[in-house]
Amino acid sequence: MTTTDRRLAAIATGQHGIIHRREAHASGVTDHQLRSRVKSGSLVQTGPHSFRLFGAHDTPIYELRALLVDLGPEAFASGPTAAALHGFDGFDLRAPFDVTVLRGRNLRRIGHRIHTATELDLVDRAVVQDCASLSGARTMIDLARTLDPVPLTTALDSGLRDGIYNESLLHRRIVALRRSGRYGIPKLIKVIEGAEVTAGGHSWLEREFLRLAAAAGLPAPQTQQVLSRANDRIVRVDFVFPETNIVVEVLGYRYHRSKAAMSRDAERYNALLRNGFLPFQYTYEQVVARPAVVVSELRSLLAAA
Repeated sequence: MTTTDRRLAAIATGQHGIIHRREAHASGVTDHQLRSRVKSGSLVQTGPHSFRLFGAHDTPIYELRALLVDLGPEAFASGPTAAALHGFDGFDLRAPFDVTVLRGRNLRRIGHRIHTATELDLVDRAVVQDCASLSGARTMIDLARTLDPVPLTTALDSGLRDGIYNESLLHRRIVALRRSGRYGIPKLIKVIEGAEVTAGGHSWLEREFLRLAAAAGLPAPQTQQVLSRANDRIVRVDFVFPETNIVVEVLGYRYHRSKAAMSRDAERYNALLRNGFLPFQYTYEQVVARPAVVVSELRSLLAAA
């Protein structure tokens, strides 16, 4: 084995037999030496800047790893490709691959789909099967752009089942990313709501409020209590704290309510006031992103009550 071959083997060790041109140059291997080894068959060129040692596995996962090496740093498997890496039900790893790079890098690879993102928070990055990838939660949010509700529900359930993300993390990322108007989030929220209706019981938002109250040492509120009537409809509230007149309602995931819904809410609110209750409302974003403010206010109200 020549010195050049030893250098290439050393680079490929720990990288599944894959070498980037930049790494070869850093080890003193020239383009001419790379070309001669491609010609002799000891190297296989997998992209404009990537090579693999002859005999390295030629499978979809190795093909993806080679593509990521070829694209260089800050390239992440995304979309259906990331879903397959994470093991979401309904996805198989195969080309063409979806890869996201940070905006400002004008990259194209024939046969693959290269996307751009203005930024990727560290919480949205992961390494899965030795591949840089978007995290499971970020992948779910991105899949909502293109998937129909049924396969999106299947993917959502499998991610929760396999512990790829939990409900709290997914909701925190929804709150953080929806501020940019990310397309697809309303569809994902609708799927989450549908899954909760099917499962029955409290919604995640209600369970999260109960968790916050318990963690803060607040009295355990009673749930789903009927307290009044408004225009011949019963007024059922999310929470009422025992031996107080303090009522709490957590507003759902959706951004806006219709005029009819707002009118019903006003009637319910006024009915509660007429019956001596103090109703307080907390939004989805307040519970998820500013829980300390919610807890602090409730602690003061309960102390005064």
